[in-house]
Amino acid sequence: MRFDFFRRSDSEHKAADQQPRVEVKAPVATPRVSDPGEAPGHIVHAMLLDSRKRTVGYRLGWRVTGVTAEQGGVAGFKSLLRAISQHLNGDGRAWALDEMELFVDATIESLFASELQELPAEHMVLCMSLQDMSDADARPMLLYLREQGFGFMLCGASEVPEDPELRRIVTHMDVGTVNPLVLARMSEGPDPLRVQWVATRIHDLGDLDAAANFHMKAFVDGGFPLLPVGQLVDALQPDAQLIVKLMRMIHRNEDTREIEATLKLDARLTYRLLRHINSPAIGGGVEIHSLRHAVSMLGYTPMFRWLTMLLASSHSTAGTPYMTKKAIIRGRFVELLGQGLLPPAEADNLFVVGMLSLIDQLLGVPMEEILGHVHLPTPVQDAILRRSGVYGAFLALAESCESDGALAAELSEELFLSQDQVNGAHLMALAWAQDVGAGADVA
Repeated sequence: MRFDFFRRSDSEHKAADQQPRVEVKAPVATPRVSDPGEAPGHIVHAMLLDSRKRTVGYRLGWRVTGVTAEQGGVAGFKSLLRAISQHLNGDGRAWALDEMELFVDATIESLFASELQELPAEHMVLCMSLQDMSDADARPMLLYLREQGFGFMLCGASEVPEDPELRRIVTHMDVGTVNPLVLARMSEGPDPLRVQWVATRIHDLGDLDAAANFHMKAFVDGGFPLLPVGQLVDALQPDAQLIVKLMRMIHRNEDTREIEATLKLDARLTYRLLRHINSPAIGGGVEIHSLRHAVSMLGYTPMFRWLTMLLASSHSTAGTPYMTKKAIIRGRFVELLGQGLLPPAEADNLFVVGMLSLIDQLLGVPMEEILGHVHLPTPVQDAILRRSGVYGAFLALAESCESDGALAAELSEELFLSQDQVNGAHLMALAWAQDVGAGADVA
């Protein structure tokens, strides 16, 4: 996995200055550069997984377009923070990502951005090099932000810093790949760095398992393989077979009595449907008299959408929590991109496109096998199989924003979407996924 779009070029690390602790109430230092204004670009994200492969945070980057990375540095940082504030923390709302942390790259100059003060410090982690964090002029601001509750991830350091004051600032440490010898060396000494170790160079599931064995968190981006080659099988598991059968029935607009009879074959599925119907977002406590009543109340299109999410979470694998969250985010992202551009029914198709574009990896079954069972409309299949047709560019845009964002500007222009529309849809999809469980009790 590559994280180049988050990183600055490496340079020599300066030795940490041994400075006495400075009592800081409000630093009076000024930024070293003037406010460069806005930097056009698109948000990209990676997921932070814990040792149980659950998503516990995100690392957000700003893929600059139209200017060089150097020109967009501080301006891109400011633009990213403004978008985060608007869509995840604006209008007096609670933090939309619950307990999750957001990691963003920072430089000395960006520490002075007023936009930082608009965000919840306890949920923000600033990623910085040892060289920048060792800068004596930046130390008062580092201490001030740390006292406010901001976290700091030390990036690119091969060993624990000796500076005691710096040790009190650092809350996370980028360890790159999982190297037991390096980790052992970092743990040595009477006063080891008390931080959360984060693996940022994860290439496959073996690396992810190694990080989990050390109780480390790890970043994975859109290029991370969900299943190793050769793990695909040729048949759906029983749970998935029943869900697919129901999806076929709804697609054929079969009578609600037939759908009710099929639902009764699985008590757990029946319970989950009734629980979903009675959720505040759907029924709000409306009395349900029968399964047929539940199906009629929900409606065929919303039920097909619900079954799509059920299908995505029906296969139990080591990576399921992460995989299911990824599919939910992508489905919602693709759907939001199409809102206002396509009719409502087409937007529903976009959600299905996004979710099912990962279904082969989620279920361990070849895509052609799954699509042969579900019988989706041709435009949906074209998008999933070839990224073509009316839905294909929407899916490709969402996938680009899951990785390095290299095609985001081109695809946005093709769809006549502004960067604000794309970035807003992206962040709102992350927030929406918080309210959707890994199971199928979903809104």
